[in-house]
Amino acid sequence: MSSERVRVEADGPIGRITLNAPERLNAVDPDMCAAVVEAVRAFDADPQVRVIALGGEGRGFCSGAPLTAEGAQMGVLDAGAELVRTLLASRTPVVALVHGVAAGIGVPMALACDYVLAADEAPFVLAFARIGLMPDGGSTALVAASVGRARAMRLALTGEKLDGATAADWGLVAESVPAAGFAARADALLAAFAGGATLALAETKAAINAASVDVEGALGREDTGQRMLGGTADHREGAAAFVAKRPAQFRGH
Repeated sequence: MSSERVRVEADGPIGRITLNAPERLNAVDPDMCAAVVEAVRAFDADPQVRVIALGGEGRGFCSGAPLTAEGAQMGVLDAGAELVRTLLASRTPVVALVHGVAAGIGVPMALACDYVLAADEAPFVLAFARIGLMPDGGSTALVAASVGRARAMRLALTGEKLDGATAADWGLVAESVPAAGFAARADALLAAFAGGATLALAETKAAINAASVDVEGALGREDTGQRMLGGTADHREGAAAFVAKRPAQFRGH
């Protein structure tokens, strides 16, 4: 299951999946998404694995999809949607370990997990509007289900950064801790899930997800909107401006 950019390890009852592209803050391409999907499904089918940990190597959790001056990689749209579906469908609890930046598809990737542990300083950012796109990966449902409509609009429309401590206060993530204590808290949390009642946890997460999140509806709307936006001059300008580190000049076309 392991690949150069996704590290997969069985650690007793803990299945560990680590995005391994630290030089780009673990920005994901379609192959990386597919490798995570394969790993989650394999761990979910393994009765020895009682909890799955999803994290990132280096300074970031996941900084989104690679961006060039020509625009976003639309192949991540489908691959990211399948990854979010897989995380939500897993009967084995999945814990997102967000020690560094979660941006773009990295946000719904984390929120599709069942428990998000963040470092206090870790930034969460839906930066899509800055490059002429809309949130995808089920973000429009997952973020709103977590923090409510007003705050979801604020994050999506402004692209502002939210640190882990504020994200926990808002209810975007389950818990945040100081960076110095992150590893110890992660170990304790994974051990607690590994010792939990697996059948009860599986039924609980399925019921809560079914009651609170219309991800399929969101993914459909996002797919239509994102493909349209990906062909606009505004997106090309936003991408070029981002790469050049200059303000974008959007024209509404």
